Amino acid sequence: MKEGLSMKNTTLGREILSWVLDIGIVLVAVLLITTFVFQKTNVIGQSMEPTLHNGDHVIIDKISYRFTKPKQYDIVVFPYKKNPSQNYIKRIIGLPGDEVNIIDGQVYINKEKLEEEFDIIDDGKLGNREFPFVVPEGEYFVMGDNRNNSSDSRYTDVGTISKKDIIGKAGLRIWPLKDFGFVK
Repeated sequence: MKEGLSMKNTTLGREILSWVLDIGIVLVAVLLITTFVFQKTNVIGQSMEPTLHNGDHVIIDKISYRFTKPKQYDIVVFPYKKNPSQNYIKRIIGLPGDEVNIIDGQVYINKEKLEEEFDIIDDGKLGNREFPFVVPEGEYFVMGDNRNNSSDSRYTDVGTISKKDIIGKAGLRIWPLKDFGFVK
């Protein structure tokens, strides 16, 4: 009788150990994936409208830029320099070495007007940076799509963004479900 009870305890102990080990493996895998591959971020504010909206949940790709360089028009996430616990999400407009200029509310890169569907920048929203501005090597000039309601590289407190400071590229909007899909 005691032998049967001992056998049940051993089996139960092995089952519990198996569950703990499985849960541990899953937690380590999730930690590795969210640290090095993907991360969920929430959009706060209206600076990326009409592309992204306040409250949108976006999965960012943290691995691509380990193998490739950021491209013009990529939407990236990076920490705000004055408060690194706060992340910003903006669109890359100027690449290293590009000349960025704003003339009559329109953005020009290397003297060519960007063909955009975004609003013209109001005179009071040009920022505190001198234009034309040449993007330093290894840096990126970013702007929000809602140009009149965005704190971005036009302002020296945000400045240009170093590649090493880019957390990742916006990839997939997962919330709200009606807008589920890849970010363009």
